[in-house]
Amino acid sequence: MLPELPPLPALTRAEGEVVDGFLAAADLLGRINPARSTDTYGSLRAAQALVTRAGRLRDALAVMHARGETELHTAILARALRVLDGERRTGRVTLPPGGR
Repeated sequence: MLPELPPLPALTRAEGEVVDGFLAAADLLGRINPARSTDTYGSLRAAQALVTRAGRLRDALAVMHARGETELHTAILARALRVLDGERRTGRVTLPPGGR
């Protein structure tokens, strides 16, 4: 039986779209990362998809800004990212451990 995940914090629709867009972009950047990728075609497809995902992320942030939301609630958004496995998903964006 899988352990129960902590509940996702309450987010506005735009905040949820920011979190989802950020994680989707991180997933794609991880697929593009030349220190971790093994084939050009997969990286190319991820780079093409990144353009669309970045646009969605931009639009979600634009909605928040247009509503007068001038601050990101970092503690709440970080909690949402952790619940959605953000630490693992963003880990592929960095260089792999190892020497020179």
